[in-house]
Amino acid sequence: MKHITLGTLDVGRIGLGAMTMAGSYGRADLDDDESIRTIHRALDLGVTLVDTAEIYGPYINEELVGRAIKDRREQVVLATKFGLVSHAGDGPRNLDSSPANIRTAVEGSLSRLGTDHIDLYYQHRVDPNTPIEDVVSTLAELVAEGKIRHYGLSEAGPDTIRRAHAVHPVTALQSEYSLFTRDQEPVILPLLRELGIGFVAYSPLGRGLLTGAIRTRDDLGADDSRQDNPRFSEENFEHNRRLVDRVEAVAREAGATPAQVALAWLLAQGDDIAPIPGTRRVGRIEENVAADALELTAEQIEGLTALGDPAGAHHNEAQMKMIER
Repeated sequence: MKHITLGTLDVGRIGLGAMTMAGSYGRADLDDDESIRTIHRALDLGVTLVDTAEIYGPYINEELVGRAIKDRREQVVLATKFGLVSHAGDGPRNLDSSPANIRTAVEGSLSRLGTDHIDLYYQHRVDPNTPIEDVVSTLAELVAEGKIRHYGLSEAGPDTIRRAHAVHPVTALQSEYSLFTRDQEPVILPLLRELGIGFVAYSPLGRGLLTGAIRTRDDLGADDSRQDNPRFSEENFEHNRRLVDRVEAVAREAGATPAQVALAWLLAQGDDIAPIPGTRRVGRIEENVAADALELTAEQIEGLTALGDPAGAHHNEAQMKMIER
């Protein structure tokens, strides 16, 4: 696999997001053994960046990743996140990036992951109650102590990124970016390139829509978190499926799958972007990694870029309030 640099961190340019292994897209066919095989297969194929978070589960996803990489730690650029679990009593899905909470969080993550250091440690969402300077000062201390090697931000806006970078260099910003979510392009990507910060794209396949595998809303289980996502709603789904039809047409022309086309388009946007498509199936990681070798024509890239906007926000209302722009 080709490699890129996020800040000063070398990674294979397609990573693996482990969130769905915790059941966020439904638990009906959840299989930890298959998830671990998927992580192992990813490493065999040259994936290095493996991404998790304490909130996934919560906690159980880090434990699973820790078991999977136990004997292969040297092959992994291990990323996890803090800040969506308050360890002072409020619990999961409560913003808390206070210095004390960061220190509690990192010790828990290190233990669950079975490692003595985290390669890339993200603030999962910006905490409006804790100045970013205090957050980054704490992270810089953890770098000096060897508990983390690099730090990143997730869904942070330009002012936060600049202020954080002034305290200690930001290695990467992780935010949503795909053919269906393009709001990073006007301001954030130019800023990251000005500062030398890499970009890690989560949901690069539009939460599965861009794979072409989701044909109707009935394909989602009752416990699938996408049931609450506006792009999968009754009023928006058919419009978005029609956009996917156009991606599928390019895929047929290119002799590839829609997922591979969507990833290849994203990779063509710059050599400082690493998508982390999520999966818990060996076949899917093999499909996704094959996008590394797919080169779309200029005409195909141009047509995909002009695809048009999907209907609906990319998160529900409560989640959108946690995103800085």
